[in-house]
Amino acid sequence: MARNLWIGKPGLLREISQAAKSWDRSTDLNTSEFRSLEGQVTLVAPTRTTRRTKLSFEWLEPADAQHLVRLARRVNGPGMLGQNVYAGGPVVLLDPASVNLLDPLQAAGQSRVPSGGDHWFTVSGDITLRPAYGDVFGGDCKDVTTSIGWTHGNWPGWPVAPGMSVSWLVPPEWDAAVCSAQVDWKAADGSYLASSSAAGRVVTGTAPAGAAFATPVGRPGALGATALAGACLTVGEDPVAYALGDGCPSMAVTGLTDVPSARLPYRNIQIDLVEVRGAAN
Repeated sequence: MARNLWIGKPGLLREISQAAKSWDRSTDLNTSEFRSLEGQVTLVAPTRTTRRTKLSFEWLEPADAQHLVRLARRVNGPGMLGQNVYAGGPVVLLDPASVNLLDPLQAAGQSRVPSGGDHWFTVSGDITLRPAYGDVFGGDCKDVTTSIGWTHGNWPGWPVAPGMSVSWLVPPEWDAAVCSAQVDWKAADGSYLASSSAAGRVVTGTAPAGAAFATPVGRPGALGATALAGACLTVGEDPVAYALGDGCPSMAVTGLTDVPSARLPYRNIQIDLVEVRGAAN
């Protein structure tokens, strides 16, 4: 099933089915070169790079156009009853070109902290996480009932919308005969709603009513060394083992062009977004 663009605040995502006329998802590498008198080059680059997205639509449906304008103007729309969503907070952008919504390092089994706590947590049982070789993390599973959860860095889980199909692949080195995969569905306030689970490495579930976030969980089902690399979380398509993590970053709208189309009430819209650590109200 082909995927479309999803955009909005957590708990208020909207699917934009119309293809963009132009679409730029370039990354700011922010690299600087310094050349010595001898001609040698020193390169300075940050640890993380910032993603930018520019989308341009022609003859966009009025309801879709209004949704994008509301995001830019930080005005929440209908459907807010009972939702813990703030107009000034970060924007979610689920990019249809992204094969894997895990963080790039997370998908590769890497972490910036010695405990691995920025990317994984113990749901139940007993497991010790640490670098297994090089900078790639693994685990020492001490309880056969142990479950491991994957952590989103900014939200209680990966943003979803009711009715959205989500597929989750646990690390492909896990034994399919004993492991299991699970997706926990959560409300806008992060409270637990329900789970979709399956024996083996892959589970596909549909977000229930009221779901705003999804947390992927896996149970290795065996004692001893446990791999963490190669997992994949995706929307609307089959997950791919060891796919590059594109992430699901918090974003903010930095620019909007709204030109009424010659064919009213359609609108010509261009919206620019940048990855942020947070967005002020």
